[in-house]
Amino acid sequence: MRIDIPEGADPVPYVWGELVPEIGAAASNFSLAVYAHTTLGLREFEAARLRVARINGCAFCLDWRTERDGQKVEDDFAEAVTAWRTTDAFDERTRLAAEYAERYALDHHGLDEDFWSRMTAHYSQAEIVELSMSIGSWLVFGRLNHVLGLDSVCALPQR
Repeated sequence: MRIDIPEGADPVPYVWGELVPEIGAAASNFSLAVYAHTTLGLREFEAARLRVARINGCAFCLDWRTERDGQKVEDDFAEAVTAWRTTDAFDERTRLAAEYAERYALDHHGLDEDFWSRMTAHYSQAEIVELSMSIGSWLVFGRLNHVLGLDSVCALPQR
């Protein structure tokens, strides 16, 4: 861990809440809103989230599986995300979600007209904005937790 945690303190609430209470609370609310208010399908959501988790190297994010209405993606879904270009386990929206997450995280300047043509053929403008905000949330907070070493002790608050 890169931040000194007082003895007996829970690392994540301490760093996010006590060290920077105004920023941490806002960040936490944004992070939780991505899960609580998404309109995206579970497979699309998880494809993008897991692709960002792999890029960030966030241990917690890689282990986490979003549950919605008692449903989670299948056990081998994370492996399919790694092979998003060639897997036959994805429909076009799910494949695009993984592609967008990767390109957003690694080459956002390379999002060309071909990509946007494919994206707008399968996603509404509201869905594109929502997916962009979700990817941004996972990118920044997963990276923050990994860089500070919090990902080994991170747990999302219960909703």
